[in-house]
Amino acid sequence: MMREDFRKRFIVSSILTSPILILSPLIQRFLGFELTFSGDHYVLFGLSAVVYFYGGWPFMKGMGDELRKRAPGMMTLIALAITVAFFYSAAVTFGLPGKTFYWELATLIDIMLIGHYIEMRSVLGASRALEELIKLMPTEAHLVTPEGIRDVPVSELRKGDMVLVKPGEKMPSDGVIVEGETSVNEAMLTGESKPVYKKPGGGVIGGSINLEGAIKVRIEKTGKDTYLMQVIKLVKQAQETRSKTQDLANRASFYLTLIAITAGSITLGTWLYLDRPFVFALERMVTVMVITCPHALGLAVPLVVSVSTSTSAKKGILIRDREAFERAKDMQVVVFDKTGTLTEGKFEVTDVIPLDELGEEEILKYVAALEGQSSHPIAHGIVEKAKELGLEPYGVSESKVLPGRGVWGVINGREVLVVSPGFLKENGLWRKNESVEKVLEQGKTVVFLVIDGKLVGALALADRIRPESRGAVEKLHTMGIKAYMLTGDNVKVSKWVAGELGLDGFFAEVLPHQKSEKVKELQDEGFIVAMVGDGINDAPALIQADVGIAIGAGTDVAIESADVILVRNDPGDVITAVHLARATYKKMVQNLAWATGYNTFAIPLAAGVLYSYGILLSPALGALLMSMSTVIVAINARFLRA
Repeated sequence: MMREDFRKRFIVSSILTSPILILSPLIQRFLGFELTFSGDHYVLFGLSAVVYFYGGWPFMKGMGDELRKRAPGMMTLIALAITVAFFYSAAVTFGLPGKTFYWELATLIDIMLIGHYIEMRSVLGASRALEELIKLMPTEAHLVTPEGIRDVPVSELRKGDMVLVKPGEKMPSDGVIVEGETSVNEAMLTGESKPVYKKPGGGVIGGSINLEGAIKVRIEKTGKDTYLMQVIKLVKQAQETRSKTQDLANRASFYLTLIAITAGSITLGTWLYLDRPFVFALERMVTVMVITCPHALGLAVPLVVSVSTSTSAKKGILIRDREAFERAKDMQVVVFDKTGTLTEGKFEVTDVIPLDELGEEEILKYVAALEGQSSHPIAHGIVEKAKELGLEPYGVSESKVLPGRGVWGVINGREVLVVSPGFLKENGLWRKNESVEKVLEQGKTVVFLVIDGKLVGALALADRIRPESRGAVEKLHTMGIKAYMLTGDNVKVSKWVAGELGLDGFFAEVLPHQKSEKVKELQDEGFIVAMVGDGINDAPALIQADVGIAIGAGTDVAIESADVILVRNDPGDVITAVHLARATYKKMVQNLAWATGYNTFAIPLAAGVLYSYGILLSPALGALLMSMSTVIVAINARFLRA
């Protein structure tokens, strides 16, 4: 591992640096002692040569790689600085008049090695979320077989296998509960802090923790197909994706390298012109080249990218395209799909309207009794409402479906009908009612209760609005972002949902292939648009948008049309994504400002402009300052918060 290689080279070089410092005349004069012996300068040369060739090898190799790519950068500067210092010092040792740079050379290499090591540790720490995700997976599973339960490695599990998961254990892979019920902690996987209740038929994610009861799970996905492995794959891809800001940093690094070499040469020439000794002029040049190394600039963006991607994954926000994610900071309009995004895609009873002597609860008990025999989504919504209110539906002695019109049945000896408005009109039972007219005007679905030929009540149903949707729209407005809705539903329903949520506008009765056209219309008005949908029939619109966000991916994160994937069915995560994008950009700008601004005072100082005031930087001190700047950039990136 490269990080360990830098550590090993640093240890060896720093050990050899001690005798180099002791044998250096300048250090001896500074500390007030003298240690000389025959051939001591050759020993000094030999020790320094080992430090140069062994400790300096990574920088020499890095310079070769940069020059082959025709992109000289930080490694080129470091390699040039230590090479000039070493070979000039060697020439002095073997007869050239002047002063050696051995202790400066050794300490410079030591500081550069430890600086690189610290930076690599920072990068590793930024990416450690992936390691933590991998650690979530258990190594063994309790496989249920005809002969009993047998412990097997998770790697041997196959689709269709049945496993037992005990309380406190992790799910061995993605699957479906077939027996038992429990609460599951999915916080590290989806960002959902509250335990999620699961019953037979409920899906579970490999790595999540079973908190309560023992359950049996049928394995649905294994290996690379599991949710966790898809997340790891997406996070790795996002961290490797180039950023536009990174391109800017790379160009700045290239030009800074050229500036450093030019400034170093000018510094050398200027001091020689001013009749300073060559050794003094050379020291200034080396210091300029070292202190100008664009190392911090090279790390400024990658570290922030790494941290933001890992942080996003922890919050259940998966980034597929970094450029699109960065555009989210400038978002002006968010267009939401309605069904399944702002709403749950499930019918909910919103109004119970008495039309005779029966009260609301009695109407619900009658309607739920008949609809309990049906699997229709409307029927399911009515039955759920009765359960929610703790109502026990009446017993049904007979029933039959009236295709396209409703349900007929006998309850407590009375003939009961739950029918559509069309049935009432056909049979002369329709009569105007202000409350009924109002819910019909809102586009809600209305069913009527008829008992013994008499109209006694009505129920209005609508696609249930997610509780999180209202908060999401309010927060977007607070951030100065407009919220629109895009749906294939009719205008009345769309108007009602838009009014309930306080949307800025909506597009209704839009076919799937027309959704991208509506997004483009907003873009043509000059808006930067994000589209939020389920990633299936919204695919063209997700691709057309400046930022495509797939919501509610659940255990299926392989959504190719989206730039950003929200694991949970929570529109509020869009706000979290925007905050992350803005915080990421802010950190990038801070790091770039520091990495470039630092050089505006560092280069003149290194060149010796304050020499007349007694202020002079040695190459080693210049290397220390440069390394400190890279550590500051690394620490700043780690403090990224959404």
